[in-house]
Amino acid sequence: MRLANIANRLTLVTPNNEVIDLSQESGGRFSPSIQECYQRWDELLEYARTRESSPGKPLADVPPKDFGNPVPEPRQVFAIGLNYAAHAAEASLAVPEDLTVFTKFASSLAGPYGTVTLPPGTVDWEVELVAVIGRGGSHIPANKAWSHVAGITIGQDLSERTMQSAGPAPQYSLAKSFPGFGPVGPLLVTPDGFENPDSIELGCAINGEEVQQGDTSDMVFPVPQIIARLSKVTPLFPGDVIFTGTPPGVGVGRVPQRFLAPGDELVTYMRGVGEMRHRMQASS
Repeated sequence: MRLANIANRLTLVTPNNEVIDLSQESGGRFSPSIQECYQRWDELLEYARTRESSPGKPLADVPPKDFGNPVPEPRQVFAIGLNYAAHAAEASLAVPEDLTVFTKFASSLAGPYGTVTLPPGTVDWEVELVAVIGRGGSHIPANKAWSHVAGITIGQDLSERTMQSAGPAPQYSLAKSFPGFGPVGPLLVTPDGFENPDSIELGCAINGEEVQQGDTSDMVFPVPQIIARLSKVTPLFPGDVIFTGTPPGVGVGRVPQRFLAPGDELVTYMRGVGEMRHRMQASS
């Protein structure tokens, strides 16, 4: 099943590629706010499945600017570092034996289309699978973790590398949390919408040149392990966001290094989810 946040309203995208406003369709039973609906996710999915054959507006008629972040106000945002062995190698770091966890501040989250203002420094790209929690909990076993996932979407963990590496300790969270540094979308796809949710192709391109291409099957810690290990420490809540790490191909790992510049178009994709498009602009 595919859902979206279109014009700030919870929307079902049907198998016929039509869109249905679920709040209107349900006569107000569900909030138009997708974030509020994560609290009733199982109930929402049960209802939405009964409406997948209903007629709606063609998806192709929805302008890109209407698509918003499908998790606009999460309670918690987690991010996992060095979760692909080849990415750890390009960073000249060892593959971690346990999760490397930081956060992106929620104010950095943005929608799947638009512009990103580049701060001074060196801004890098990182395509990532983003898992959204639907059913919260603590001490969630890995073999049940997928049942706690509302859906999967695509994100960019944009990173200002100069700030990230400055000082006596890395500034991961701060350097990755400028406005617009966490775009997410355009669709949220339930795990059963994939042939294998543990193996999904993802990647990104700059000005038409592919710079990252990978598969989530190469994760050091797959999504179920991430959820199990996080929930041993802190409760997970409906609507929480988890950036799960990036495959190799980031700019800081290249020789010579390469970073985003004003005018660049960054296109990010995930099979089954769609693509995001962002134009980089200079700060005023």
